[in-house]
Parts: sequence; C-alpha cells; structure tokens
Amino acid sequence: MFQNQKLKIFSGVSRNVIILGLVSLFTDLSSQMVFPLLPLYITTVLGGTAVAVGVIEGAAEATASLLKVVSGYWSDKIKKRKPFVFFGYTLSALMKPLLAFAGNWFSVLAVRVADRIGKGLRDAPRDTIVAESNNKATLGKAYGLNRAMDGLGSVGGALLAVLLLPILGFTNLFKLAIIPGILAVLIIFFVQEPVQSKNKNSNNKKISLRFGFSQLTKELKIFILIATIFTLGNYNYSFLMLRAQSQGLSNQAVIMLYALFYLVYMFLSTRAGEISDKKGRQPIILAGYIIFTLLSLGLYFFNGLTYTIISFILFGIFFALIDGSQRALVADLAPEELKGTALGAFHTFTGLAALPAGYIAGQLWVSFSPKATYLFGTGIGLISILLFYSILKNNKKTNKT
Repeated sequence: MFQNQKLKIFSGVSRNVIILGLVSLFTDLSSQMVFPLLPLYITTVLGGTAVAVGVIEGAAEATASLLKVVSGYWSDKIKKRKPFVFFGYTLSALMKPLLAFAGNWFSVLAVRVADRIGKGLRDAPRDTIVAESNNKATLGKAYGLNRAMDGLGSVGGALLAVLLLPILGFTNLFKLAIIPGILAVLIIFFVQEPVQSKNKNSNNKKISLRFGFSQLTKELKIFILIATIFTLGNYNYSFLMLRAQSQGLSNQAVIMLYALFYLVYMFLSTRAGEISDKKGRQPIILAGYIIFTLLSLGLYFFNGLTYTIISFILFGIFFALIDGSQRALVADLAPEELKGTALGAFHTFTGLAALPAGYIAGQLWVSFSPKATYLFGTGIGLISILLFYSILKNNKKTNKT
C-alpha cells in the first residue's frame, strides 16, 4: 500500500521533474544546514541587528532576481537550459562553506550575494525545464512535487543543523554544508534537455529581451505586478525566527520551529499543485494571500509560545499554496517560445521587491516594534487580495460574455 502511494505521488510527472527534485532536495539540505542559522549567527555572534538581517536577505534575493530574467531569456534564445542550471547550482554549492570565514555581517552579505548569483542563473531555466518536460494537465503537480522535494531537503538540513550545531559550532557546520551541495551538482548530469528547447522556433535567436517582454500577455503582466506588490509586505521566515528568539527560545528550539514550517510546506506542496491543476491556479494563490494576511494580523494581536508555533504552521501552509502555483500560472500564461523569459521576469520583479521588503521589515522592527512589521504585512496583504480578487472577478465576467 505504501509503495502504491509512493508511485501515485510520482505519477503524471516526467523523469526530469523527479531528477530536478532530487537536485533541489540535496541543495536545500546543504542550504538549510546554513541559512536558518544566519539570523541567529548575525545577531548573537557578529553583533548585527534585525536591519542587518533584513538587508542581507533582501539584497541576496534582489541580486538573484537581476539575473533571473537574463538567464531565462538567454536560455530561450539559445534553446538550452541545462548549462545555466549546472553553473548556478555549482556556484551556490561552493559559496556556503565561505560563511565559516565571515568576520562581520558585511562578509555574510558578500557571500550570500554570491550564492544568490548562482540561484539567479539557475531558477528560471530550471523552472522552464519543468514546464517543457511535463504535460500541462499535471503542471501544477510537477511544480508542487519539485517544491515538496525542496522542502524535504530543507527539513533534513534544519534537523541536521539542530543536531550538529552543539557539536560542531557555526563555522564547522558551514564547512560541512559543501557535501550535499556537491552531490546535487553531480545529479544534474542526469537531466535531459527537453527536445522542444532545441528544435522549436529557431528564428527566436533574433528576438531581443525587450521584444520578449512586449510579447508577454496582458494577464501575465498584471499577475506579475500583483505578485510584486505582495512581496513588498512578505517578510520572510527570518522575522518569525527573530520573534521566537525574542521570546526566550534556544537556538535549537528556533531551528526546530523552522523545520516545522518546512515540514508543513513539504507535505502540502504537491497536493496544492494537484488542486491547482483541477480547480485553477488563481483560487489557490488567492487562498495563500489570505492566509498570509490572517497570519500577520494574528502576529500583531497575539503573543506567547502557542501562537508562535501556530505562526510557523500557517507560514508553511501559505508558502505551499503560492510557491508552485504562482510558477505554474506564469507558465500557463506565457507564450510557448518565451517560457524562460516569462518565468525569469516573474522571479526578477518579485525578487527585486524583496530588497525593500527586507529593509522595511527590519526598520519597522528596530525603529518601532515587531508588531509594526506584521501590521505592514497585513496592509500589503489586504491590498494584494483586493487587486487579485478584482482581476478574478473581471475574468469571470469576460468569460461569460
């Protein structure tokens, strides 16, 4: 029975999706041995503040984002995705051990930015391989499965961090993270270039990046705009971890809560993708925005350990609902020959919003209070819900006429 359930999880998805899922699993095993420790390392060892945490995370994501649209467009132009995936994952694997030699939070910033350059190179081409290797009817499930395997690696990495931190300390643990990172790079050799990447629209080489942008559909541009606005209020997990730490929880307990967040995300991602295949992407994404807004409102009003635990669970549900579904919606709305450009544009605009989002969240935290950070998230969440709902409503009216 268990074996049948396992096969059901992988049914309808291609070999490439499963292999890339393994790549994501080992990469995140490496990453989450490191990244959940950084807010704690920056504030307790290097003497940084919440502003430093926000700036580092925001700058890292913004740097990655500047490259995502370029790598996506360039992979459309040359009709090859795999080289970008390989070099991107290799760079990220080599960067993580360098955190062991960081003497201040500016050094952490430099390493994180270099690591995210690797992410910027790989993300759009990787997501395009998923789209081009899979049947459209199960595309949501394919992205959900990829995100679930990513989440499994995150849970494993966080648990390893909990177990090994008291034994190895921060710096030795950072060095050890290179091992699963290199394994991920080796697995990439088994990925196959989708056939249509090589053969379709060979004259596409003459298309400029600007022309590629102009060919994106109006619906896709509107969605990217709404997702970008939402990102401005979407403080990341670091601010949940800082809140838990401020309530007196040990480093190990905080990392366990982080693992709980990814455990919820891992179990729900594939199911959320399957539902989006059957019921549509938009309702799932809207539900994610609503949960994030309610979570933020709860963080404003409620204190104590109970809601702290609930907040990590809700963040996992929210993230599972939007992470794969947003990518699948972009792939649905993109012209066939510009999927890399479209996914790159989505990642770029939402990622660029992460820099001001991190800075605003950190400044509100330090200058006013943590509640101000969550109140801002609530406000942006409400605006995003109203915009997204109005688009859904207009689309339904258009479809009826």
